[in-house]
Amino acid sequence: MLLNGDCPESLEKEGAAEPPRENGLDEAEPGDETTGQEVIVIQDTGFSVKILAPGIEPFSLQVSPQEMVQEIHQVLMDREDTCHRTCFSLHLDGNMLDHFSELRSVEGLQEGSVLRVVEEPYTVREARIHVRHVRDLLKSLDPSDAFNGVDCNSLSFLSVFTDGDLGGARRWGLETDSGKRKKGLEMDPIDCTPPEYILPGSRERPLCPLQPQNRDWKPLQCLKVLTMSGWNPPPGNRKMHGDLMYLFVITAEDRQVSITASTRGFYLNQSTAYHFNPKPASPRFLSHSLVELLNQISPTFKKNFAVLQKKRVQRHPFERIATPFQVYSWTAPQAEHAMDCVRAEDAYTSRLGYEEHIPGQTRDWNEELQTTRELPRKNLPERLLRERAIFKVHSDFTAAATRGAMAVIDGNVMAINPSEETKMQMFIWNNIFFSLGFDVRDHYKDFGGDVAAYVAPTNDLNGVRTYNVVDVEGLYTLGTVVVDYRGYRVTAQSIIPGILERDQEQSVIYGSIDFGKTVVSHPRYLELLERTSRPLKILRHRVLNDRDEEVELCSSVECKGIIGNDGRHYILDLLRTFPPDLNFLPVPGEELPEECARAGFPRAHRHKLCCLRQELVDAFVEHRYLLFMKLAALQLMQQKASQLETPSSLENGGPSSMESKPEDPPGPEAGSEEEGSSASGLAKVKELAETIAADDGTADPRSREVIRNACKAVGSISSTAFDIRFNPDIFSPGVRFPESCQDEVRDQKQLLKDAAAFLLSCQIPGLVKDCTEHAVLPMDGATLAEVMRQRGINMRYLGKVLELVLRSPARQQLDHIYKIGIGELITRSAKHIFKTYLQGVELSGLSAAISHFLNCFLSSYPNPVAHLPADELVSKKRSKRRKNRPPGAADNTAWAVMTPQELWRNICQEAKNYFDFSLECETVDQAVETYGFLSVWGCPQVLLKEYSFDSRHKPAFTEEDVLNIFPVVKHVNPKASDAFHFFQSGQAKVQQGFLKEGCELINEALNLFNNVYGAMHVETCACLRLLARLHYIMGDYVEALSNQQKAVLMSERVMGIEHPNTIQEYMHLALYCFASSQLSTALSLLYRARYLMLLVFGEDHPEMALLDNNIGLVLHGVMEYDLSLRFLENALAVSTKYHGPKALKVALSHHLVARVYESKAEFRSALQHEKEGYTIYKTQLGEDHEKTKESSEYLKCLTQQAVALQRTMNEIYRNGSSANIPPLKFTAPSMASVLEQLNVINGILFIPLSQKDLENLKAEVARRQQLQEASRNRDKVEEPMATEPEPEPSGGPEDLGSEPQAAKDPSPSVQG
Repeated sequence: MLLNGDCPESLEKEGAAEPPRENGLDEAEPGDETTGQEVIVIQDTGFSVKILAPGIEPFSLQVSPQEMVQEIHQVLMDREDTCHRTCFSLHLDGNMLDHFSELRSVEGLQEGSVLRVVEEPYTVREARIHVRHVRDLLKSLDPSDAFNGVDCNSLSFLSVFTDGDLGGARRWGLETDSGKRKKGLEMDPIDCTPPEYILPGSRERPLCPLQPQNRDWKPLQCLKVLTMSGWNPPPGNRKMHGDLMYLFVITAEDRQVSITASTRGFYLNQSTAYHFNPKPASPRFLSHSLVELLNQISPTFKKNFAVLQKKRVQRHPFERIATPFQVYSWTAPQAEHAMDCVRAEDAYTSRLGYEEHIPGQTRDWNEELQTTRELPRKNLPERLLRERAIFKVHSDFTAAATRGAMAVIDGNVMAINPSEETKMQMFIWNNIFFSLGFDVRDHYKDFGGDVAAYVAPTNDLNGVRTYNVVDVEGLYTLGTVVVDYRGYRVTAQSIIPGILERDQEQSVIYGSIDFGKTVVSHPRYLELLERTSRPLKILRHRVLNDRDEEVELCSSVECKGIIGNDGRHYILDLLRTFPPDLNFLPVPGEELPEECARAGFPRAHRHKLCCLRQELVDAFVEHRYLLFMKLAALQLMQQKASQLETPSSLENGGPSSMESKPEDPPGPEAGSEEEGSSASGLAKVKELAETIAADDGTADPRSREVIRNACKAVGSISSTAFDIRFNPDIFSPGVRFPESCQDEVRDQKQLLKDAAAFLLSCQIPGLVKDCTEHAVLPMDGATLAEVMRQRGINMRYLGKVLELVLRSPARQQLDHIYKIGIGELITRSAKHIFKTYLQGVELSGLSAAISHFLNCFLSSYPNPVAHLPADELVSKKRSKRRKNRPPGAADNTAWAVMTPQELWRNICQEAKNYFDFSLECETVDQAVETYGFLSVWGCPQVLLKEYSFDSRHKPAFTEEDVLNIFPVVKHVNPKASDAFHFFQSGQAKVQQGFLKEGCELINEALNLFNNVYGAMHVETCACLRLLARLHYIMGDYVEALSNQQKAVLMSERVMGIEHPNTIQEYMHLALYCFASSQLSTALSLLYRARYLMLLVFGEDHPEMALLDNNIGLVLHGVMEYDLSLRFLENALAVSTKYHGPKALKVALSHHLVARVYESKAEFRSALQHEKEGYTIYKTQLGEDHEKTKESSEYLKCLTQQAVALQRTMNEIYRNGSSANIPPLKFTAPSMASVLEQLNVINGILFIPLSQKDLENLKAEVARRQQLQEASRNRDKVEEPMATEPEPEPSGGPEDLGSEPQAAKDPSPSVQG
């Protein structure tokens, strides 16, 4: 929950801007069901109350009516002066306020009311919470939890590069700031020189700068030890005196004291380590807060604790709020292991009895997950409440399931069937059911055994995800989390009430428990699943059971329906929600279409559970719909024509049009461009289709015929309307269909073959085309995988994608994609091997085994030797007898004999078997030389130090370098649907050029995202980035900085410090810093982005050109010309490689280089570059285009300057020192001109707009140009030396709109 105290500026501002936003919303969204009044419900305007707390001055606090009293508690526990209190209540006029009531329901609470903080007596629970809170305050700057990946802490390094808060601009006003900084900077060039390894062409890639040491991490020691005393719990007679528990403390001055926590507070007692004496010691000081007591007895504590709290509250709230899901770091520095009583207690009580929300009992996850789904959802406030509850329970469940799964694999949980062999064991912990990804009881024998059992859980999770999104009332899925840890896959599920008491045979009343031999159905399930069949494109169909009876289903046969003891209808085993992928499922006697056969399909995969992704199904249906509309429109036009002429053309036209169409790439453009004339035809078809679907008999028979033909041609299951659905049981081993359905089955088989062909003939080429045009710019394996999945291409097609890239005519422009793809392919193959390798390792040998594997994989050392744990022989004997061994730990030393040669052979074999791709290298060293890949995958955590991978004398890793091993967690991501709709409407408005309305909608979306997700979430991050960009375009730099700073922090915390998204956020922030005249900050942010980019991919990437242009421009601005040239010339080289020498981007690059040469007075080079640029503009845009004219003007200007310089030089040669030289005018770049160029290269105001939308933007642009004029004049006043600045592209959309390149600008355009 985002608290009022967490982030005052954003909330107060949003509260203040209320009334106009409501109107804006009403105009913007007339058709939307969310009306203005509904929105206003969540945002009653705030008011302020006065807080009176003991021992400090009264202060006022801004609150809003829909907050709970509990949230004021949280704010007080976070404030610097009240943070040491946890056990108190709030009183208004002598009446105590209920913790869980909303402020608006409190009688008499209004603007200016006084709330008194009253100390309450402690209980054991409250005392524990208090000690835990004090421990958290003492650890608040300590990053160890983030490195260890616990309690949803994660790393952020932004403050290292911005020297704390960027609010400088906000606090002092921009003018003074810029005046102060600018002078300082131009005089002071040391800030600008980057470290050696960041410069273009540098070969070294150091690892240590990835996690720079933060000054605040040097911990201020307040206490040496704070721990529970061995005298706990208090004996009966002391309990009756009010003793709750005892603490043992060693102060920084080495004084050992024993403290009693009693109902009235904390005091010193006379116990020692060996002698129990609970009587109070002197000084007899009773304090309600532990901090106040420690302040009394330790001067160091008092001083350091105050400094620590000051530092804590100065940190940006986003650096310390917990993330919704845990993010792990793959490197960590060497850290001291400190004593920590709370951590120790958590580890051993497994925190089961201590779940704060429900004291004293474990959580019933299933009940919580299902009850939140049942919450009402009629209007916006109800939906928000429901989505917030669903999201919260899911993130809690994911955290608990991850903890449990790790405990299961580490052998710390007792199985519920301990007598069976380890692979078969199942576990229950914390009301969650855990099973291992092995084929138990030959369940998956026909599907690929253990391999199938390993993929089934992720398929099932995808099914759960999909049914959750459809969200049909009355149909329930299980909470599901899939955890990969130490080579094992664990599925964690919530437990259906009553399932453990019954046999599976009795409880399943829908579906089949033996893959289609016995099948049962149930009318209520059919009715519920029927409601999901349209969005999920699932066909209701009939199958035969073992008694040859027909059974009707609306899902695949293995989807089971169970009615729990709570009366809810559950569905589980959703692993075949989507149709099978025939390219990887050879079926005897079935021929695949020619496109598939050409690509070498079908190929036998290692399991038979390959299915198409939902994105592919949707794209395929969309493609078929366009085809349907075109066919129908064509036939209608032909009917018209035949009425006018002879009917003969119809026969010729029909089939040929059908043949040519399936090759069209999908997407709305395909239809509209080719047939401008038939646009009206398509509209008619739409109308006609609706009429016929309504079935009111008004359509004439010939039109019906048209629709029927089109339906038949595209494979629709209805003959009166377009409706494509898939039968998920087709080609499923063991499933039989009744005779009466043979036609339907034949059509369905054809549809599946078409879908398989569509993936190969449309989606993969479409992906490669997008990459060639740089419409998508993956930077690493993860982003490449995401881009593939968005288009519905499974990762097993990676080999095919790479083959297509290799054959592409634009192979040069796809170099980065090829390298990323190869790196991902090698890494994934290695990961498959690593998984089975780890299964044979027992816990004591884990770090040795992992370091050995990493040496074989990444080190050039020819024969690394594995270090076996010393007591190997003894432990072997012992482990034979231990019943509860981790599954599959048979031969515990088999891993030690692996060699680099053998591992590389296995990787090549795996790449061939799994991805059908041949790696043409003998060793990993060769692969690095050929493909230059860098692999990071998130299991082991290694020590942050410089590794030498190419040393042939010693291995790169020792076992001390492997610090930890983390789980990889897959789970459902519940969405904030209303917020997302607002966000999309806002984006649409912005794209139409209504910036202000768009901004209001996106602000609204931000509020709703915060409401559902709390403060930290990927989607909130996108929202903040877009808001920052809009504020920047509208000229509000302060607001842009504030929002972008949050976006960077959030991206680091939620996605990871080296995620490509984080790199982009750094670049945007640098631009806004530059615009606010924080030049040195802008540079250090750009250097950080470049370092991360080098680490993630290397220099040879199209995005690097943009980054280097940014750096070069800023350096040009601070007059570091030589440095600037290094970056700009690198950008020019990269742009030329990836966009071709004739691209407009390259022309712009030439222009930027020319400007720097001009500033250096090297006019020959400047002229040469500008001529190149002019030639490109002339050939691409023609002589009359604005850009071409500007370039030619600039050329004239350069020539004049060159001539003037030559004259002066001649004069000097002729007359020697007595020459009469007019002062030379060199152009020092004005900040405004540099900023303008920065905007151009970053695609600011490159909005792909149509003509009429441009009119709307004209006014906005005119206003901005006046501002720019004003700022130029100001700059001229500041720089009397400078000549007239050279003519520049104005950056307005009029002259950029017509640039073909600009519209497709791959740098994140305003849409974000």
